[in-house]
Amino acid sequence: MPSSIYQLATAGVQTLVPYQAGKPISDLERELGLTYIIKLASNENPLGPGEKVKQAIQASFADLSRYPDSNGFALKAVLADKYHLKSTQITLGNGSNEILELLARAFLTTEHEVIFSQHAFAVYPLVTQAVGAQARVVPAIDYGHDLKGMLAAISDKTRLIFIANPNNPTGTYLTEQALNEFLALIPEHVICVLDEAYFEYVAKNDYPDSISWLAEYPNLVITRTFSKAYGLAGLRVGYSLSSPEIADILNRVRQPFNNNALALAAAEVAIQDSDYLTATIALNNAGMQFLTQAFSAMGLPWIESAGNFVAVDLLREASTINTALLHKGVIVRPIANYEMPNHLRISIGTETENDFFISALKAVLADV
Repeated sequence: MPSSIYQLATAGVQTLVPYQAGKPISDLERELGLTYIIKLASNENPLGPGEKVKQAIQASFADLSRYPDSNGFALKAVLADKYHLKSTQITLGNGSNEILELLARAFLTTEHEVIFSQHAFAVYPLVTQAVGAQARVVPAIDYGHDLKGMLAAISDKTRLIFIANPNNPTGTYLTEQALNEFLALIPEHVICVLDEAYFEYVAKNDYPDSISWLAEYPNLVITRTFSKAYGLAGLRVGYSLSSPEIADILNRVRQPFNNNALALAAAEVAIQDSDYLTATIALNNAGMQFLTQAFSAMGLPWIESAGNFVAVDLLREASTINTALLHKGVIVRPIANYEMPNHLRISIGTETENDFFISALKAVLADV
């Protein structure tokens, strides 16, 4: 008999440290008894779901005793029309996180290697370790991806490369030219996963139209989500765009009914609500300008971000300051687990939330 039940788990799972999500408001309420709390920790949309989405969810209540469409036909049709693709090129996930896990389950074994950047999204090493594959972490350059270094890390054992564009938690992004040149040099046995969870927020002329590359690169997978710009984080809807062959493989390991009926109905409406997206981007742009100007005025360096968040360097270890902010009712994200112990990642909030955070930060810094 094993001395511990943990010894029965696979080797990768035995040493796996679970993903630490942003602290819920309810936790802080219980711990500190605070009555006013703002959460700028999880890159959520501060506008909340749009009115059209709320109506779609309400209309779906009558069918909750029925299983949802396991293939997500209606949502796939809307996505296919929007991106001028075939429905067979689309895989739906319980958030784009599930797509990342499906890719690991479908293409990785203990004999394979996965390449991703330092300071990249924490889920990449988690899904890699869970299936027992070997991670090859390429040191970042100015908090961004070193594409030349990633190319140099490719071996016969490499199966997946994860690239976040923009990257979370740093907000850095890769240009169309740089990524296109990179994709052209990737061997056929390597699948490149382009994680575009924040692409709606990018206002850069040289940001790539990655969908146009799918016909040229059959080993490219693009992942996107409704959790950020469309304000549906609580419903968990993501998707990938790829060749029909890769989509077919992913659907072989995807669980049936992985998207619930409310999520499918909400996402179908959300992707067509251009007014909501315009308001989201405008709010984000104004909030980003306010926060970064405040940081500069306080003498705090920050990383230029193309997403809906910004990482600020506190010039000292951030954990103590983060704790003090919690006592003032402000939840932000320390990112020491990304090898950035002096930084906090701040999600862009409403005007009121942004102002409350900056006032709290100034008060905390004055006391340390």
